[in-house]
Amino acid sequence: MQLITILNRCHHFRGFVYQHACFSPDHKSIEIAVRPRQGSTAVCSRCHRPAPGYDRLAERRYDFIPFWGFLVFLLYAMRRVHCRRCQAVVVEEVPWGNGKHQATNAYMLFLARWARRLSWKETAEAFRTSWDNVRDAVEYVVTFGLEHRKLGQIDAIGVDEIQYAKGHKYLTLVYQIDLGVTRLLWVGKERTIESFQGFFTTIGEEVTSKIVFVCSDMWEPYLKVIREKCSEALHILDRFHIVAKMNKALDEVRAAESRRMASEGRTPLLKKSRWLLLKREENLKTEQRFRLRDLLRYNLRTVRAYLLKEAFQQLWDYNKPAWAAKFLDEWCRQTMRSRIEPMKKIARSLRQHRELILNYFRAQKLLSSGVVEGLNNKAKVTMRKSYGFRTFRVLELALYHSLGKLPEPESTHDFF
Repeated sequence: MQLITILNRCHHFRGFVYQHACFSPDHKSIEIAVRPRQGSTAVCSRCHRPAPGYDRLAERRYDFIPFWGFLVFLLYAMRRVHCRRCQAVVVEEVPWGNGKHQATNAYMLFLARWARRLSWKETAEAFRTSWDNVRDAVEYVVTFGLEHRKLGQIDAIGVDEIQYAKGHKYLTLVYQIDLGVTRLLWVGKERTIESFQGFFTTIGEEVTSKIVFVCSDMWEPYLKVIREKCSEALHILDRFHIVAKMNKALDEVRAAESRRMASEGRTPLLKKSRWLLLKREENLKTEQRFRLRDLLRYNLRTVRAYLLKEAFQQLWDYNKPAWAAKFLDEWCRQTMRSRIEPMKKIARSLRQHRELILNYFRAQKLLSSGVVEGLNNKAKVTMRKSYGFRTFRVLELALYHSLGKLPEPESTHDFF
């Protein structure tokens, strides 16, 4: 079976003919000459209508999908047309690519699909192209996907931030977390009010008004925007961030007490006990359980903070908002009497956001930011796969490409 026959079967372009295929002089690539079909009319690249020919440009090379380890190029001399509608002489429109890229659309889709499986660098090395070409391919697919994306009904969203560079540089990520539907909806630069407002500007007031649930952490700019834009939605505070803040407070107590014991010349009881106290009890090894049991016998501020942290976990076992509220209020009262300032700070924060915490139970514990945390972990893996240029645009493309579940351009042939 000849290569021309295979191409006509996989990538047939109306109005054009594969003239012949041959090896390049160095026998490392295959060059396929393309010509207009006899009697066919060129198409204006501006108005996309047929237009009379004007002249021809020099032959161009378009990167095509590799074949059995050989690089493949389409060779074509572009026609210029004199379009009366546009009142200009412009280059014709060709179905396999556009004037912005040297690669064909099929090749860019091919690279973009592999870039979702491999890192961008590995994709470039595997197909003997450049990292920039892989980036262009991903940008082509993502741009198409965002233009043709259908938001539909969005019942629940989750918002969080991830750090993408040193120096407190963050991205604001908004996900759809409906039951059965999880996808990235928005990537914003920095974690500011303006950044988060950009998401609601993008989706529009009609979609915003139908959002029923919103999950977030206690970052004040997010809370303010949610109050303004989704006042009718049930705002659920992220339980995972609450636990993380409590662990941070416990670690602060441990570190301060450990330093004080060392300065006083006392036995270093808290030495190498950080993860012993921060890990969940069921995740401890046998020897760690015995050491923790011995440590809990001492009347230390760290031990009291640890017991408060462990007692707080009972909150998530309640199903009724009223019982959860009663437990939360009592825990805060006990913590405020503990004279442990980092834990008291947590208690004051929980009192301030009491209603948002109880919304988790009012939503019947069906939604939480656990899904968001899982997607954030995937986002961090995606950012590592796109290493190269640490610019916002590259990270935005990589995240949409991997987590956005965007529609892709149509392909005349699907490769496995």
